[in-house]
Amino acid sequence: MNRSVIDYFIVYLGCMIQAFAVTAILKPNGLIVGGFTGVSLVLGKLFSIKYTFIYYSLCLSVLIVAWLILGKKEVLKIILLSTTYPIILILFDNLNLNFIDANATDKLLSCIYYGIIAGIGMGLILRKGFSQGSSDTIAKIIHKKIFPFLSIGQILLIIDICILSVSGFVFGRNAVFYALIMHMIYTKTVDTVLFGFGSSLVKIVIISKETDRITYYILNTINRGVSLGKVTGAFSNKHKTKVICICSARESILIKNFVAKIDRNAFINLVPVISAWGKGYGFSNLELD
Repeated sequence: MNRSVIDYFIVYLGCMIQAFAVTAILKPNGLIVGGFTGVSLVLGKLFSIKYTFIYYSLCLSVLIVAWLILGKKEVLKIILLSTTYPIILILFDNLNLNFIDANATDKLLSCIYYGIIAGIGMGLILRKGFSQGSSDTIAKIIHKKIFPFLSIGQILLIIDICILSVSGFVFGRNAVFYALIMHMIYTKTVDTVLFGFGSSLVKIVIISKETDRITYYILNTINRGVSLGKVTGAFSNKHKTKVICICSARESILIKNFVAKIDRNAFINLVPVISAWGKGYGFSNLELD
């Protein structure tokens, strides 16, 4: 089967999963979220209009504004899902689904279900490089035209805070608390779909006078690859060699203990790595998704 066909199948599978989460879990249980879904639910309740129609109107409006401000190239990235995902949402909404037991009153359970299911759907969409063109596009427009000194991530956060604040007045303060729980689960699920459950990796950077011994230890005892780089100390103005290695958290402790034995004056910097592609234990294969 043609690879592009498989990609589109996965993307629309993600859209259907996300639409199911909204229509069968979020809305029936009176829960709220940020983004266009949250705005649509709030406006729908305030003005007694189908929230799916509001969602579609918002997507089309953003598509037009994006064309005028961000240009054709940016619009081509979002036009497909901006026009088709709302239709999927409308179709699922007309099915009147309710995933949670009608007698259940535990909203926390609904939050967990929504976070996981919606996160899987969005993860599949993002994994294939698509965007639904909702609040993230609004954030790009605001960043370009109004607040260029703020990052897109910061603008998105402000947008979501504003939406949740208004939602709190419409759906109650508890709804905001549940929304925060859903967001944490949702974000973690998206990351898991994108990067997998792989072992936790870290990058360790070592500056030491015992570079050769440390390199030999990592290569032959830890069995990890090593990169060497040059660094200049701003205070001493001396040129030194730094050892760089990506390994598991457990292996980083072994390396740290070895360095501590041979050079107490060494400097070690350890940072988490979301994912690493390439050959090596714990790394993901470098291939097209």
